[in-house]
Amino acid sequence: MDRYARWNALLEMLTDNGRVSVEDAAGRLDVSQATIRRDFDQLAQQQMITRTRGGAVANGVSYDLPLRYKTAKHSAEKQRIGAAAAALVTPGTVVGLNGGTTSTEVARALAVRPDLNTNAEGAQLTVVTNALNIANELLVRSRMKVVVAGGVVRPKSFELVGPLGGALLREVTLDVALLGVDAIDPQLGAAAHHEGEAAMNNLMVARAKRVVIIADSSKLGGHAFARICPVDRVETLVTDSGADPGVVDAFRAAGVHVVCA
Repeated sequence: MDRYARWNALLEMLTDNGRVSVEDAAGRLDVSQATIRRDFDQLAQQQMITRTRGGAVANGVSYDLPLRYKTAKHSAEKQRIGAAAAALVTPGTVVGLNGGTTSTEVARALAVRPDLNTNAEGAQLTVVTNALNIANELLVRSRMKVVVAGGVVRPKSFELVGPLGGALLREVTLDVALLGVDAIDPQLGAAAHHEGEAAMNNLMVARAKRVVIIADSSKLGGHAFARICPVDRVETLVTDSGADPGVVDAFRAAGVHVVCA
């Protein structure tokens, strides 16, 4: 297990438990206690955790992990969700796409579809995004027209937030918004941990004819700080086959079409 995989695992332990000892972490990851101490020290230097005598405690990590630490979590499910969501896109449309690991998988799936890529002059798809990593994925892999909303970059998610990006989004019309979220609930709707990201996503919803939420099953029925939109604004939810059938039924009862990839 390389360093970043260990860090991801350690942060997930802290997310689940709030506190982890050096001895426990070393045993669970099958590495030396000296290695875990170094890992804890380096994570503490990045203000991701707080060191304690003999271990570490969560330091806000349970609410908003940086994107680079989220990539390994539910990766297979996110790839399936990405492919299923990309299949909902038709050539010649304008698509809104926000940031996040699941949205990244959607971008990768869109980029390899030959029917969405003809030539540089006649792009078959226009993607409007507020995420630098999404724009990069599409620019290096495809010939689509990519429009990036302005704003201030959030280092944790690579998303642009603030009034500069909002000004652009208010001037465009989206055929479909494909939005990754931190939580979605049949009663409370879709939400994000950060209010700036939620505001940008809400603008995409307002400018979209159709709204598709992309979320792995761990986010269904969950809560987050800032609401993106009510559930009656969501046309389709794309999730994975591990979703709780009762929760899926609740979304369908609320009028949401659910795709389990």
